[in-house]
Order: sequence, then C-alpha cells, then structure tokens
Amino acid sequence: MATTVAALHVYPVKGLKGVDVSEARATARGLEFDRRFMVVDREGNFVSQREYPKMATIWTDIAGEELLLSAPDADEVSVPLIPTGPATRRVRVWKSVVDASPVSEQADRFLSTYLGMACRLVYMPDTTRRLSNPQYAGPEKLVSFADGYAYLVIGTASLMDLNRRMGERGQPPLPMNRFRPSIVVSGSEAYAEDSWGEIRVGKARLAGVKPCGRCQVTTTDQSTGEVQGPEPLATLSTYRDSAEFGVMFGMNCVMLEAGSIRVGDPVTIA
Repeated sequence: MATTVAALHVYPVKGLKGVDVSEARATARGLEFDRRFMVVDREGNFVSQREYPKMATIWTDIAGEELLLSAPDADEVSVPLIPTGPATRRVRVWKSVVDASPVSEQADRFLSTYLGMACRLVYMPDTTRRLSNPQYAGPEKLVSFADGYAYLVIGTASLMDLNRRMGERGQPPLPMNRFRPSIVVSGSEAYAEDSWGEIRVGKARLAGVKPCGRCQVTTTDQSTGEVQGPEPLATLSTYRDSAEFGVMFGMNCVMLEAGSIRVGDPVTIA
C-alpha cells in the first residue's frame, strides 16, 4: 500500500483547537500559520493545556485575512491573521525567550475571561527567529511557538496499534487529535515514522530528527477539555518508553525544502 498524506492540521494558536485543512504550504517554521500565536501570562510565560486544559475548548478558524477565536457561551473574536504591530513583548516558551507582538486587547479580554486568568495573545513576526535544538535538528532550523520542532508526523497505523493495545487493557480507543500532529500519514506500518530520515511529502521535503516525547496533554479530551488520564501514557509507557526521550509517539521533523502539501499526496521515504 502506498504511503500518503491522510490529514493536515494547523494550530494557529498554541494550545487551542486546530484547523483541519486539505492543503497547506510547508514553511521553515511549520505548516503556514501554524502556532504563530501564543497565549502568555502577565510575566510573558506561555500558557498551555498542561495547566489550563480548558484551552482545548477554544475554537480557532481562518477566514480570509482574519483569525477567529470562539468558545462555548462566549462571543467570537477576530484578529488579523498576520498582525503588523511591532514585537515589543518578551515572551518565554520553554527555554526560548523571544520577541513577540501584542495582538488585540479584545482578544486578551476574551481569553482572560474564558480561562479565568489574566493573559494576553501574542504573535511571532517574521523578524523573530526561534531555533530548534541543534543537537537533533541541526543548525539554524526555525520553529514557531510549537514545543520544539516545526512538524509532528504520525502514522494512522501507529494509532491503530496503540488503540489495539489499550483495548487489551480494557481502555477505549482514542482519536488522533489527542496527539496534535501537523501531518498524519496512512499506508505505513505502525511506528515506521520512528526511523524516517528524509521525507518527501507532496512538493515539500522534511527530515525526521527526533521521536516526540509525550506529556500529560495527551490525557486531555480535546473535545471537552476534561483530563481523562492516565491513558494513553499508561499504555505507551509499557512499550514506548525511552531513557532519552521519555514516552514516545510520533516523529518531530524539520523542513529541508518548502512546498505545498495536499491530503492524498504521496509520502516518499529517502
């Protein structure tokens, strides 16, 4: 069976719901518009589902040149998809401290009210350069506000195998959105992505650089924002635990060559 792109997901705001797209441009920082926005607290530290699982219930959508935010029992807010304000805010995401642009006081109020904490929405302009860990990614590999790498690739067969193992332990199956991948592929064997080096995806070329170590966000239902642990981490830890990477699921990738990717495109492993 040929390996093809099964789904593409863009997460415009780190930690919020993603957008399913049929086509996207692969850029150095990730799929176009992916995690260029981020929610930060008063001190400029990133806010995530780890502490605020309710973030999973905030919808995002791209409408022309606008990014739309909405949530249950809350009014919709729109902001420019590519804000033009100066990068006057220093923000932190993990060990990275970078310059970001404040976006909208209206969006700040929307997020602060819904999440029950004082927070702001910020944007990463092209002038800001955040780099992935060169130990794995190599030198000068850009990344947006994603945890560490521009792309996360997961095979549907990997999820099927995990769900089979969970079923044997009396646990219900989980959807792919628990793992928030950017590119989902079908037609490969379970965990084949672990060993992928150079990958041709549509007209883009990526490189697999590091297995993705998974955290407690995978225990949050992405539809309701409810933490339902300890799965899938409990099952994954029985056969996918690594001293170097922790509990692994999916492959972190960086871009080698920009290009468009469409659902149904072939995936070729070099």
